Amino acid sequence: MTQNPFDLIIFDCDGVLVDSELLASDILSEELARYGLDITPRECRERFTGSSLKRVKEIVFQSKGIELPDNFEELLRIRDRRVFEERLRPVSGIEETLDMLHLPLCVASSGSVEKITHSLKLTGMYSRLAPHLFSAEMVSRGKPAPDLFLYAAEKMGVSPNRCLVIEDSPVGIKAAKKAGMTAFGFAGASHAGPGYAEMLDLTGADITFREMFALPNLIQFYQK
Repeated sequence: MTQNPFDLIIFDCDGVLVDSELLASDILSEELARYGLDITPRECRERFTGSSLKRVKEIVFQSKGIELPDNFEELLRIRDRRVFEERLRPVSGIEETLDMLHLPLCVASSGSVEKITHSLKLTGMYSRLAPHLFSAEMVSRGKPAPDLFLYAAEKMGVSPNRCLVIEDSPVGIKAAKKAGMTAFGFAGASHAGPGYAEMLDLTGADITFREMFALPNLIQFYQK
């Protein structure tokens, strides 16, 4: 049996643990339209997936010259919460996969701690992963900067080169690689259409996969 090269698995939340990206992009597109921004849900996914709301506001200002209000994040989170309570589901196969993993686990997400907690409780995974939940709120720079992943590794007491990150977004893959970690790109959530895995490959993912059930074997036999 190949010796395990990892001491910690770091999961992104949206699009990896919970199948939320289609829901979130629909809501974001509708909210941006209130401020005269015609950005479709697909464009929201392409431009903002994996980014914090702080970074979304920065991108909108830089590209469109529109400064979103101070309470934009709060209003968007309220809408997210309502829709998630009705429609959020776990990523297919994730619960069984978590049960098969015998390494320390944590979550590092661009979402707020409140959002991460709410999403995991709605989908029944909170007890599996709490209290090791890390948010971009905890660092000065969100993804694609490496800060969040390095912070998570430090708090978990694991060297970055012994960490495996599971990500679904290009900005997340970039952040993991900048942190000196191995990055597996997951392309199996509902927002990941044709060409999505190839995009993650081009971004620098060490491996891409489409079925969450494959993860334990990919880890077991992975060689750096």
